[in-house]
Amino acid sequence: MTTPIDTTAPAPGDPGAATSGVPQSRIEGRSLGRIAWTRFKRDKAAVAGGIVVILLVLLAVLAKPLEAVFGLDPNAPNPDLLDANLGGLPLGSFGGMSGSHPLGVDPLQGRDVLARIVEGSWVSLLVAFGATVLSNTIGTVLGVIAGYYGGWVDAAISRVMDTFLAFPLLLFAISISASLQAGAFGLHGLPLHIGVLIFVIGFFNWPYMGRIVRGQTLSLREREFVFAARSLGARGPFILFKELLPNLVGPILVYSTLLIPTNILFEAALSFLGVGVQAPQASWGGMMNDAINYYQVDPAYLVVPGLAIFVTVLAFNLLGDGLRDALDPRSN
Repeated sequence: MTTPIDTTAPAPGDPGAATSGVPQSRIEGRSLGRIAWTRFKRDKAAVAGGIVVILLVLLAVLAKPLEAVFGLDPNAPNPDLLDANLGGLPLGSFGGMSGSHPLGVDPLQGRDVLARIVEGSWVSLLVAFGATVLSNTIGTVLGVIAGYYGGWVDAAISRVMDTFLAFPLLLFAISISASLQAGAFGLHGLPLHIGVLIFVIGFFNWPYMGRIVRGQTLSLREREFVFAARSLGARGPFILFKELLPNLVGPILVYSTLLIPTNILFEAALSFLGVGVQAPQASWGGMMNDAINYYQVDPAYLVVPGLAIFVTVLAFNLLGDGLRDALDPRSN
């Protein structure tokens, strides 16, 4: 028995088959940003680092409102929480940790450590972000100019980079910060200290970004879109800032996330040495400096700011590694 043929159904090769009742799947193109985001989401460590970074930034931005809402005063002494018989050490175990003081209090003055950690967060992140913006701006502009024009321009800028890299940065930063502690440029106190740190750290770190941008520009200037822009009559500034810089966003973003934790450590080191942010303003490096004399009898006071620096630096490094892998077109 033969099966009747349905002459109304379209043949497999018939164009009308696409318009039949069977739904057809569409192939959608993905942008480079969407591809990078997909890769980034697969890296659980990078996602965790990004979440911690967001929380730290929110903590720094909302530090003052949080202190006002919860009644936290980082500079308020509380001698009732100290044991006068033990030389002013906190009462209780683990540096005086309790429900009202989750991270304990500091020796001699009894100030709340949690309030000082929150207060120090905005100082560290402000200096780190400010120095990163300064060094990235100088390094990106000079690096793209050196890589694009080449010749004597490249040679001159490269020698300037080598000169800055030859400076003993830490000793230079200590000497400048110490000499400007009394006041300069009409500034005094905390604004001066933060401004000096941002300038010193950012101005002398730009050659690292400059070298990366210069190397990327040397490769990009030989690409077809640059030749096309030249053939259409585009001049150097247009090519630099409209054609090359948009293609350098990835490397700049990745290096920035790796430079921020370095700047956090640099600011903490200067404050630890006593030439950074000055008391009574709280800073993580300054708290570690205060804890040196008590680390044997009150180790919690040293561990808490050390953990704050460790977690912050680790989170930024994990985020930077994840962004580098996500923005690398050769990664799987």
